[in-house]
Amino acid sequence: MGYREIPPPRPLRGEIECAWTAGVAAGAPTESIDVLPDGCMDLVWTGRELLVAGPDTGPHPVSRAPGVLSAGLRFAPGRLPALLGVPAAEVRDLRAPLAELHPALARRALARLERGEPPLPVLLGLTFALPGEPAEQAVRVVAAQLGAGASAAATAERLGWTERSLHRRCLAAFGYGPAVLRRVLRFRRAALLLYDGVPIADAAAEAGYADQPHLSREVKALAGVAPSRIYGGQRGA
Repeated sequence: MGYREIPPPRPLRGEIECAWTAGVAAGAPTESIDVLPDGCMDLVWTGRELLVAGPDTGPHPVSRAPGVLSAGLRFAPGRLPALLGVPAAEVRDLRAPLAELHPALARRALARLERGEPPLPVLLGLTFALPGEPAEQAVRVVAAQLGAGASAAATAERLGWTERSLHRRCLAAFGYGPAVLRRVLRFRRAALLLYDGVPIADAAAEAGYADQPHLSREVKALAGVAPSRIYGGQRGA
C-alpha cells in the first residue's frame, strides 16, 4: 500500500499542502516510523480515530497495522489553527482527538467514515465545515520570512509588530516561538533535500546551515538520527 501524496483540490490550494494516504499490506509486519517536524499540522484518519496532529518539536512515532488505510490532509504552516479556532500551542507535540476540540463535527465525520465512505472526501468536507476563518495574511508573511532565514527582529519590523507580539502570534499560529519555527522550517528544507538524495554537504549549504556539522547537530536534535539516516529515504506522515 505504501505512502502516497495527492494534490489538494483547487479551492484549498494554499491552505492544504497535500492530501495523503498510507498503509501496510495485509499480512505484512506492522510498520513503525517517525514523523519528523515540518511546521505543519494535519487532520488524520488513522483507520480507527480522527485526530488533529499538532506541530512537532521532535520525531513522533507512528505504528501502522497491516491492512489498515490511514489518510490525512497536511495544512501549510499556520493554516489549520485558524480554521480550527484552536491555538497551535495547545496541541504541540500531541495527536488530539477531534472529538475533544469539535465534538459535533467529529461525530458527523465519524458517522460517514463508519459507513465506509472514503476518508479523503470526508476530511475535505470536514475542512469546509471547520468553524474558523482562513489565517490572516500576516501569518503567511511570518512563515515566508522566517522560512527564508530572516530574524525575529526583521520579521517583526516588517509587519510593524513588537518582537513580543510576534512571539505570541507565532505560538498561536504555529505552536512555536519564531526562533524554533525558523529552525523547524530550515530543517524541513534540509530533510526534503536529503530525501531526494542531495549530498549532505550540499543539502547543508542549500538549506542555510553554516556547515555540515551544523546540519548534523540540528538533524540529531529535531529528528533523533544522523543525516545519513534520512539521505535517500522515504517520506511519510
